[in-house]
Amino acid sequence: MTGPDDLDTRLTLRTAVARFEELRTREALATDPDDDTPVAGLTREETLELLALGEVIARKASYGRQLTVRTARAAGASWTAIGRALGTSKQSAWETHARWIDDQADQHRTDGVSGLDELAVARSRRLAGRPDDHPE
Repeated sequence: MTGPDDLDTRLTLRTAVARFEELRTREALATDPDDDTPVAGLTREETLELLALGEVIARKASYGRQLTVRTARAAGASWTAIGRALGTSKQSAWETHARWIDDQADQHRTDGVSGLDELAVARSRRLAGRPDDHPE
């Protein structure tokens, strides 16, 4: 069985979504409409692949979302506006982004390649500021 870590390195967000949609459609079509129970459709391996693909998509979307948050901050958006765009509070949006920066730093410390190096982390933290830096 291929897990999300392996799929994450082999698939782009677009190809992961395409495969997910293919399997999800087959799964939906193989459900008994009278009692919503699965009938023959996906193999066990395909079902596990569908689960792994969901995780890959969530990871890639989260990473992309945080890059866009950084771009929004660079464009002058406040945490209030970012939180509103994400459907959350400015505090929650800022905390999520701060955790993402920490995770990127941890990744780089672990393998020296992925994530953000010390300089990029410092720049990202400076750009992120605090939730109350630019009140609206």
